[in-house]
Formats: sequence, structure tokens, C-alpha cells
Amino acid sequence: MDRLAALQDLIAAARRAGADAADALLVASASLSVKRRLGQIEQLERSEGFDLGLRVFIGQRQAIVSSTDPDPKGFVALAERAVAMARVVPEDPFAGLPQAVATPPRDLDLTDTAEPSAEELLARAAAAEEAALAVPGVTNSEGADAGWGRYDIALAGSNGFAGTYARTSHSIMATALAGSGTRMERDYDWSSAVHLGDLDDPVAIGRRAGEQAVRRLNPTRPKTARIPVVFDPRVAGSLLGHLVGAINGAAVARGTSFLKDRMGQQVLAAGLTVRDDPLRRRGLRSRPFDGEGMPGEGRAIVENGVLTTWLLDWRSARQLGLASTGHASRGTGGPPGPGPTNLWLEPGPLTPAELMADIAEGLYVTEMIGMGVNGVTGDYSRGAAGYMIRNGQLAEPVSEVTIAGNLKDMFLNLTPADDLQFRRGTDSPTVRVEGLTLAGA
Repeated sequence: MDRLAALQDLIAAARRAGADAADALLVASASLSVKRRLGQIEQLERSEGFDLGLRVFIGQRQAIVSSTDPDPKGFVALAERAVAMARVVPEDPFAGLPQAVATPPRDLDLTDTAEPSAEELLARAAAAEEAALAVPGVTNSEGADAGWGRYDIALAGSNGFAGTYARTSHSIMATALAGSGTRMERDYDWSSAVHLGDLDDPVAIGRRAGEQAVRRLNPTRPKTARIPVVFDPRVAGSLLGHLVGAINGAAVARGTSFLKDRMGQQVLAAGLTVRDDPLRRRGLRSRPFDGEGMPGEGRAIVENGVLTTWLLDWRSARQLGLASTGHASRGTGGPPGPGPTNLWLEPGPLTPAELMADIAEGLYVTEMIGMGVNGVTGDYSRGAAGYMIRNGQLAEPVSEVTIAGNLKDMFLNLTPADDLQFRRGTDSPTVRVEGLTLAGA
């Protein structure tokens, strides 16, 4: 099936039905996943999908319909249904397709020719789980998962844009349990990559999951205090998530962001830089064009602590009197909205040990619970677990605590370590934040 030709046919059907403009998105997917627990196969699943989305415009009115039927015989009915919906919805003064921009060819290396068999995935899961169970103190397993997927994406519009790309993914995860009864603790580790060659060793993943579970045994609940908090890389990225949520163009246009008036001002500590780059080779969120066909580019969204840009799709850009930054994300069932791509905080010069060396008493966070963040005020309060820091060293495990502060202050009092690794799509080194309130016993 020629995907772009199919989309062009669908758009032509929409124009014949009365649409002034239209665009269409097609996502074809295939995946294979397994789960193994205590030596037994608990899941073996293969799926293939086809998702088609059509967006039509009549003046400033828009409507979106989606389908999982790849048969072009249904395109006329799909287009007519979308146009009928568009005739009755309210006008949106900021809706519309962008002027098409040529997207230069880019080799982002987003597809791996290696498609694993079920046996290969089971072998990876087995290696991870057995490594976790071999750790002294591990008493049980929640299993290990391994997976593979491929996504083929095509986008076309009546504005003349047409483009395709594909992405593959490989993943593995292991979860281990230590202790027994009501004193049982769990922890996990995982890896995901576009190419199999970039995936972490399953044995190392399982071993880390087991060691982390054992280390969490017999947690305490410290007394309430105002202390430095150090965020492990696997949770530090959540702070970047709050940052990009606050500079999301839709939130800024609505006035519901605590950073809505901070463009060109210092929002992070001096010297810190946050980058977003859709063109990073083998990046988990890399793409040659965004959900509206705009070519993306790498940029420092915060440079030397100063906020340099909002994240914008065309609708939010029009609201703010600006131009899209190429950050439109979308699925087949809804309109585009702004969102980050490969996002990271640049590392600092200190190792994690050096970052903690002068902390007489602090908290090292490895897990966060809940979503207690107010996007309008920046107030921050989330459940946490991890370890106390005493005299610069990790000490006893802690759980059932809450850390609280305000993101505006937290961002200005944040220090990164030097251990940045690209593992998640949103990546951060270990970071230290001064003056947070630990609510405990």
C-alpha cells in the first residue's frame, strides 16, 4: 500500500465533500512482547495496527475523525462524516493548516533491521529475571518483560506537505522483590532503545533491579525537616517535565503557567542549559518533521539559565502572535498540541558523589508518587522514597515521605552532576535542589 497516495486520496475525498482544507495522518504498527515470571511464560503477544486520522477545515471550523480500516473504499464515507461534523462545530479563530515548508532529507537512523523472534525476546527476559533472582536477599520476582515494535508514520495535507518516516524500538524491564510479608520491598530497572545494539545488557538490568530492591529493605520515616534533596536520574527528568509543561504554548496562551511572564528571564540557575532536539540520531523521540509537517531543529530552550522559547504548534503560536517552533505532536484521534522531543539537561562538572559530599543531612530520591504539582502557581508536593544522605554518603532507606517546595525556587536552586545518559527521551543527570521541605514523621 502506498501510504502517501492513500492519504492524498483521502484528502481529495474531503475536498470533494466540501472541506476548504484537510490533512491526514496514518500510523501502521507492529509489535511483539513477552513476559516471563519465575521461569514461566506469562505473556506472549503480537499485534499489528492501522490507525488513520483525517482533520478537515471549513473556514475556521475543524473536525477530526479516525478509523482503523485501511480499505480505501471507506474513504468517501469517512470524509463526508468529517465534513458534516465540521459544519456544526463552533469556529476556532486560531485553527488552520500551516503554510507547507520543505523538509530536507535527514538521516536520523531510526530503524533497526533486526526483528527479534519470540524465542529471542524470551531469552532476554530470562537473562534479566535470573540475574535479579541471583542477587542475595531477593526473594521473589514480578517478572521480566522484553519487547520490540515498529511504527510507520505518514502525514499529508492539502497545503502540499507529504512525508513519511519509520521508527523501531527495543525494550527490556525487570522487577525484583526482597524481604517477606509486610516488610517486602520492590524495585526495577529497564532499558529502551531504537536499535538493539544500544539496549542495555539484560543481565545488568536484572542485577540492578535486584540490588536496588534489597537496598530498600527496612525503610524508616525521618522527621520533618528542610534539607537538600538529590534526585536520581530516573526521577530527575520529572523536573524537566514540569519545566516544559510550564513553557507549553497552549498553557502560556491560556495564562495557566507559572512561567507565562518569564520569557527572556532567568528561570534556572546561571550556567544551566536545557536542550530539545528532534534530530538526534537514534533518539527515542526523534522525527524529521512534527505533527503539522514542520521541520524541527535542535535548540536550547533554556540557555545559561535564561528562558529562550516557548514550545509551540501553529494554533498556540497564532494565539501568541508567534510562529510554530516545530513542536506539534498528535495522534490520529485528536488535533496537534505542543510537546517536547528529545529533551535533556546539560550535565555539570561534579560527580554525583561530589555533588553530595557536603550534605550533612539530606534526601536522595529514587522513586516519586503522585502528581501534586500546581501548574499555575508552581507549588510542588509529591510523595517520595529513597535514602537519607548523612555526611555525604547514602544511608538508611526511607519511604512514605513527601517533598515540597515551589518550582520557581527549585529551578533557581538546582545543580546537575556529570552523569547524563540518554535512556528515556527526557533525560537528566543526577540533580541537587536546595531547601526543600521533607515531610516525614
